[in-house]
Formats: sequence, C-alpha cells, structure tokens
Amino acid sequence: MEALVMTAQLLLGLSILVGLHEMGHLLAAKAFGMRVEKFSIGFPPKIFGFTYGETEYSLGALPLGGYVKISGIIDESLDTEQLAKEPEPYEFRAKPAWQRLIVMMGGIVVNLITGVIIFVILVYVNGETYTPMKGVNQYGISTNELGKQMGLLQGDKIIKINGKGVEKFEDVYNPSLLLDANSYYTVIRDGKEIQIQIPADFLDKISDKGARQDFVQPLYPFQVGEVEKGSPAEKAGLQKGDQILAVSGVQISFLQEFQQYLREHQTQTVELSILRANDSLKLPVQVRENGTIGFIPNMKINYETAEYSFVESIPKGTSNAFNVIWLNVKAFGKIFSGEMSASKSLSGPIGIAKIFGGTWDWLRFWTITGMLSMVLAFMNFLPIPALDGGHVMFLTYEIVSGKAPSDRFLENAQKVGMAILLGLMVFAFGNDIYKLFVD
Repeated sequence: MEALVMTAQLLLGLSILVGLHEMGHLLAAKAFGMRVEKFSIGFPPKIFGFTYGETEYSLGALPLGGYVKISGIIDESLDTEQLAKEPEPYEFRAKPAWQRLIVMMGGIVVNLITGVIIFVILVYVNGETYTPMKGVNQYGISTNELGKQMGLLQGDKIIKINGKGVEKFEDVYNPSLLLDANSYYTVIRDGKEIQIQIPADFLDKISDKGARQDFVQPLYPFQVGEVEKGSPAEKAGLQKGDQILAVSGVQISFLQEFQQYLREHQTQTVELSILRANDSLKLPVQVRENGTIGFIPNMKINYETAEYSFVESIPKGTSNAFNVIWLNVKAFGKIFSGEMSASKSLSGPIGIAKIFGGTWDWLRFWTITGMLSMVLAFMNFLPIPALDGGHVMFLTYEIVSGKAPSDRFLENAQKVGMAILLGLMVFAFGNDIYKLFVD
C-alpha cells in the first residue's frame, strides 16, 4: 500500500509540473503565431487524446515526462522532413530569434512561477514552525556517531553558526550551511567556547547507509504519551502521563538516553522507575527485539510558529523557492569538484517517490512538488542539447552573433543531447535500484 501511495504522489506531482511546463511552451508559441502540432503529458503509447484547432492533445502511457511539438523545430522527435522545405510563416524557424528564445524559455518560466506560487501559499497558510535555540540550549544537544566524528558531544550548546548567533535550531542542519565551504559551529562545552568544523564531504557521509537520521537533535525531556495496545508497555501497566525517572537503577533524564538504554538491552526485562502523580512505582517490562516497549513519547520542548500576512508571504515564499535552485547549484559544484558523490546525491523517480513517502500528507506533497518545480526549471536550463537550455544556448548565440547554427549542426547536437539524457536516465534508475538493495 505504501508503494502505491508513493507512486500515486509521484505521478500526480510530475503530471502537474510537466503539464504546466509544456503548457508554457504551447502558450508562448501560439502567442507568436506558431503552429503547435502536439501537446502530450507522458510519452507514447497514447492512452487517449483529442484534437482542438490545429493541436492534438494527448495523455501518454509513460508518465515520467511530456512534450510539445511545434512546427519547424528540431527537437527530440528529430522530425527533419519539414526542414528540407522553405519555412512556412507559422513555423518556429520562420520567427525572429527573440521570439523563439521566449518560446523555449516558456516552460522554465512557468515552472519558476509555479514553484514560487506554491511556496508563497505554503508560507501564508502554514507559517513557519521552528524550535527556538534558546529552549534547546537549556539542555543541549544529542548526537549520533556521525556527529561525534565531526567533534560534537552530547550536552553541547550550539550558540553560533559561522560566527553568527542562531535563533532556530533547524538552521543547524540547513543544507545551504552543509554545502558551504569552511562552515563551522560554535558550541559551549564545560563553560568554554569551542569551534566545530563541518567537513567538506559531510553531506556524502549523511547519505551513507545507516547515517541518515539527524546527526544532531535537541535533548528531549519527555513523559509517556499514548501507549500501544497489546505492547509490553501496556502489559507492564505503563500509563499516559507517567514520568520515567530511571531504568534498572540508571537515572534517565532525556528521551535519547532512554532509547539508547533500550537498544542496549533488546529482548531483556528491565525495571522502570515511574513517577505517577505523587506515587513512585517500579514496573518490570520486556524490551522488544527492535529496542522499543510500545509508547509514543510526549517531548517537553516548545515550538514556535511565525505567522505571515499574504504580503509578507510573497518575499518569504519567493526566497524559499529560489533557495532550492541555489542549493542545486552548490550541490552540482560539489559533485564536479569531487567533494560529493553523484551516486549518493542524485535520485531518479524511485528516489523521488521515497521522498514523498508512503502516507498521503498534502502539506508534504505540495512542499515536495514546489521543490520539484524549481528543480525542473533548473535542470531544464542546463545547456545540454535536447533540453530547453540547449535551445536557449544556441538561440543566444544566434542573437549575439547574428548567425544561426546550421540545421545539420542542430540535428547532430540534438542527437548528442539525447544520448547524454538517456545516459543520465539509465544512471538515475540504476542508482535508485542499487540504493534499494544497499539501504
């Protein structure tokens, strides 16, 4: 069932974005009097379609893409038969270069606008929920093995990031920070300020098997929340609101300490020292094989939500949207410099589906769809023949030099670009399948 939900969210998100992207090309082409022969969401074989005016609209069986066929253009269809004739007034090649440039930019611009609109609405409707660092620093942080390798220790209090004060705990693992060169935390440990450098290949390490959980978390004081029916916790008599003071005589103050103790005593019986109202109790409980006993913790930490008016949401949402592109630019730079592995950093459809998750959450769906819209705009702007960016590159050359590349050159460039894209698609799918087996 989870796989179905993942797939459905992926297909819905991509169908919306691809449809809008191709609609951007179509509307721009029609605005300049170009003939649009076909508009398709998905690739052949065709499931169904209809013709309206001069354009055939269709839905393809392969939903991971789409296309619009404009008369007189050398595109992925490689339909060069028209090019042997003199250009008709309605053809792409008969129009001025600046009009052709706008048509090729149409899909990218629509994806940018779509992403910005989604992020603006998300900010306006949901605001921004965050964990105040001043609350976290009452107790300090917890860290896993990856954080310890960096130099962080449990109980550290992070007071600065790259020399600047930090108000929101979420900024600690902001991808932009982890992608920047020479980033560092300033922590207070035993009353002293210490700088902790973030390794250049840290994102690669996060992507490794077993290291994907948060490398740093607030230390969580907690109480027992909802108790799972039939669980060892219920059988032992644990109740909602109980305060766990110790496990088998070991004092427990934070959730992470409790979880670690249970992981170290899987399948064993441990004794919980409980404070219930004004009563102190001792409850023996059997630890499961996965290191749990079966309750949801209520963590005693305050969250705050920043509310934005619609006018305030516009710059905030726009900034959030374009930050996605900036992160992609940084990530590509790290990949080309060798500081990040392409196999760990790039994902295909299977990886994207896993990001959507196995439960349908509309907030998560629209957040990821907004991000994908910005990523789609960025990827399509890359100067690779067969992508919009390739056309933009050649048209820009034509506008600047006053001389258009030959049809033969464009045809061959298109073939090279398609070979590159096919190779990238094979790599992305293969990489996704490999991750399924190693994760």
